[in-house]
Amino acid sequence: MKIFEKTLFIFKIQILAGLLLFCGCAHHQRLPEETFHTAYAVHDGQETQFLQHAPVFLVYNYPADYNRIGRPSAGYDDQGQEQIYVDSHYPVVYFQKQSFATPKGHYTNLVYRVHFPETPFRLIPFYLTYGKNVGLMVVITLDSRQKPVLVTTVHTCGCYLSIVPTTFLPRESLPLNWQQTPLEVYGEKLPWQLDYAKPENPKLLVHLRPGVHRVIDLKIIDERELQDPSRFTLINALLAPVRELEKIPLGDGFTSFYYQAGPLKGHVKGSVKLFESLLMSLPSLDFFVGTDKAYADQKETGNPFYTSLKPWNRSASNMWNFAEFLAFWGWRL
Repeated sequence: MKIFEKTLFIFKIQILAGLLLFCGCAHHQRLPEETFHTAYAVHDGQETQFLQHAPVFLVYNYPADYNRIGRPSAGYDDQGQEQIYVDSHYPVVYFQKQSFATPKGHYTNLVYRVHFPETPFRLIPFYLTYGKNVGLMVVITLDSRQKPVLVTTVHTCGCYLSIVPTTFLPRESLPLNWQQTPLEVYGEKLPWQLDYAKPENPKLLVHLRPGVHRVIDLKIIDERELQDPSRFTLINALLAPVRELEKIPLGDGFTSFYYQAGPLKGHVKGSVKLFESLLMSLPSLDFFVGTDKAYADQKETGNPFYTSLKPWNRSASNMWNFAEFLAFWGWRL
């Protein structure tokens, strides 16, 4: 019996190792050949500052619905139960502003949030982040001169964090031993610095890997380049305040994009990641690890937006407390 149990244990470990291997390879697939790129851009809105700095999201394999940015929506199923989904016919970029201070100065975060219908189910390659209503945030940090000094990207589960400085950030604010080499972010390579100073009208272009929605490149281009029809097909996205996610139309009333009570409070409805819960909940001590969540004060949501899987770093890596979050990751702003 003991031999059988040992064999079963080894078998489980082999399966886990194989799944993780497939997961690692999933992000290194060859990108589809495309003669021109489809990109989502915000072109109008009353929020001038947000409009000026709004990133442009470049997606690959646009015909696949799950690669399209959409609008979180609600309806009822055949049993009359509430259903939350992302409608890819109406792309929306949600925004919110956040201020913070450090011993060196005062800063403003412009937070941009988008959601996709899903990360599809795949075994080969294995998509660890398979699930519905998945999202991505891009945070542009402005200094007191209103110059962008940092660009932060993170999935709305707190996963796959990247922090990239710009040429406006003083060198003494970089982490110690900062290397002028591509940033390694869980298998993807991003630039170590972004130059906002060269283009006359700089725009942040965010390249997204199809299926898993990982950020695979960040570039600063001149806004005029986006008008070249031989390179880009632009899709207009609505710019909307993030508070609208708390009031999604449903029947004669409204509902929230997030659970309001219980163990899932503060998480996006319908976004529990089965594989991440099975494989990552034990080391993270969070059964709902990988589930997308609100980016807000933990006192309101009951749910920290942590960016480190180590349980003892849960508070220090909470991105909502941005000054402490930056210090935790070695930045010296």
